[in-house]
Amino acid sequence: MWRDLERLCAKHGLPFRRPTVFPRPSLLAARVACAAAAEPWCGDFVRAVFHANFAEDRDIASDETVAAILDVLGRPGRALVEAAGAPEAKARLRAETERAIALGIFGAPTAVVGDELFWGNDRLEDALAWAAGRAGDRR
Repeated sequence: MWRDLERLCAKHGLPFRRPTVFPRPSLLAARVACAAAAEPWCGDFVRAVFHANFAEDRDIASDETVAAILDVLGRPGRALVEAAGAPEAKARLRAETERAIALGIFGAPTAVVGDELFWGNDRLEDALAWAAGRAGDRR
């Protein structure tokens, strides 16, 4: 797996540093991302968390790390980290996790387009084609 990740990152010009802790807890980052899912900066946040973990080997379970990432993005880091600990944020992530289970999502990357599930990095183009209506026979 690690060698595959090294090759993929090299292929796409992405920095990679094997984390000293794996898997690293990501609950806090997941709660922030779930709460911010409709925000235009959410994608930047998710990419920054992955970069912190897989390029910089930073502790993404740490309140300080997640708040610092948010601050760099021009968001109120400390306030958003505190909000991620609220019962509503916990319930929302729990509900989204239950939804993912119901959809059959079992790994990353997984894409769901309508009722269709596409699993694996090698299926991303298929998922995009399906979403764009270029899938041909949609049985």
